[in-house]
Amino acid sequence: MEHLPIKQKITIMVAVLASMLFAALNQTIVGTALPIIVSDLGGMNYFSWIFTIYMLASSVTAILVGRLSDMYGRKPFILIGLGLFIVASFFCGTADTMVELILYRGFQGLAGGMIFSTAFASIGDLFSPRERGRWQGLMAAVFGLSSVFGPTLGGYIVDHFAWKWIFWIFLPVGFVAFILIMRLFPSVPRKEHGRIDYFGSVFLAATIIPMLLAFSWAGNQYAWGSFQVNGLFALSIVALLAFLYTERKVTNPVLPLSLFGNSVFTISNIIGLLIGMAMFGAIMYMPFFIQGVIGTSATKTGFIMMSMMLSMVLSSTIVGQLITKTGKYKKMAIFGLTMMGIGIFSLTTLNTDSTNIDAIYRLMIIGLGLGCSFPIFNITIQNAVAYKYLGVATSSVQLFRQLGGTIGVSVMGAIMNMIMSAKMDTTTTKSGLQSGMEKAADPKVLMDPEQLQTFKEQVPAEQEDMLNQVISAMRNTLSDALGGAFLFGVFTMVLAVILVLFLKEVRLKTSNQEDEDEENIIQVEEKKRSTV
Repeated sequence: MEHLPIKQKITIMVAVLASMLFAALNQTIVGTALPIIVSDLGGMNYFSWIFTIYMLASSVTAILVGRLSDMYGRKPFILIGLGLFIVASFFCGTADTMVELILYRGFQGLAGGMIFSTAFASIGDLFSPRERGRWQGLMAAVFGLSSVFGPTLGGYIVDHFAWKWIFWIFLPVGFVAFILIMRLFPSVPRKEHGRIDYFGSVFLAATIIPMLLAFSWAGNQYAWGSFQVNGLFALSIVALLAFLYTERKVTNPVLPLSLFGNSVFTISNIIGLLIGMAMFGAIMYMPFFIQGVIGTSATKTGFIMMSMMLSMVLSSTIVGQLITKTGKYKKMAIFGLTMMGIGIFSLTTLNTDSTNIDAIYRLMIIGLGLGCSFPIFNITIQNAVAYKYLGVATSSVQLFRQLGGTIGVSVMGAIMNMIMSAKMDTTTTKSGLQSGMEKAADPKVLMDPEQLQTFKEQVPAEQEDMLNQVISAMRNTLSDALGGAFLFGVFTMVLAVILVLFLKEVRLKTSNQEDEDEENIIQVEEKKRSTV
């Protein structure tokens, strides 16, 4: 589709960006509305599934649709994804029980995986690797903006309207994007005539789902090393072995193992995994520090976290333009990962005396580094593989980043809980808490100012000094625990910087036709050898 007029390309990309914004906002807007939804629908024990089911469904469909879109073209799948997402979003707003909402969110996840997978691959259809930088930067900016405005808008809606409108407010955007893509996105002939790898698809899903569930549940629903967690890991390993065996036998694998023989593909995906660990870890646990240690309200915490995303939007947009202009990316990748590592390391220096300003400029450093590195590894992978594998290669980036986020959040949570448990035992022993004050020695109380105030009002005046000492000790405990968790993020960034040093900087192609020309040359040479 490189031959299309530039105006038509831009119009198509506006529709693709609108599709991504529609899906991303529906993903981020839910967080701040959850307390209201739970109070209305009930099912407090199942609310985490609202996120988990979306993550599982989108992770599986992203990689599967990536391969199918290489065979049948992107247009059918982005239209199916948009249509299913619109329908699922509407039904989410009609849910009367938590089980219904979880089911509809699962369908949203299936659709979201289709949209994100085909949207990123569409850039490769429309533009050469050299031109993709600016568009990858804009797509990263879309994610950043959705992370900034989604939670804020969600809070505003539930404060002034029924929570159902968080799922309905963006439906017109979805309809417009659907119509634009249906009318403007060119249809392409079927590219391959191979059979669909059904067994490989099943085994791949059976590998991903138990692994994500194990990391999501470990340390929360079940203990690390429990029968449930170990059983899920064992199931994932068995499915992985079956998947590897199947992929070596089929002629049209859902995830060609030969791609991992490409060092650029493999290294870039491992770096994406490490970025996901650090990025999602910072996003998940930094609010704990801002609210629990500094004592900032939840509303202000959202605005503080905006600093990270806004700086990411700025740097990703600039870096995308620079890549397109210069055709170089390795030095920018090293700079971005280093900046991100420095920013996460600076989080470990925060303490109980830190202020919101201290948190803001540290988050801005992380955001700048993230914006510099986030778009790059999509480009390196797309540039390094044959055009016929563009979809599956692009979706692998999303899969590895999602896996990294799940693993990173779980491991950092385990580190945080381990440090807190050790320090809390010491704190409660030394403080000699009197009966009725044990609940105050729980760092979770620090996250709820109203509950904390209730404790203070119930404590007799003669015990007020002791309570203040306990609260101060709990803040120190939470600060130390989060510092230990952030050190794991620093470790992942050090590994990422080391790996990027070994990343081969391949010249960015100026046309997708180059892939087809290279394949034709290879086929001619193979025929000559067979004739000889």
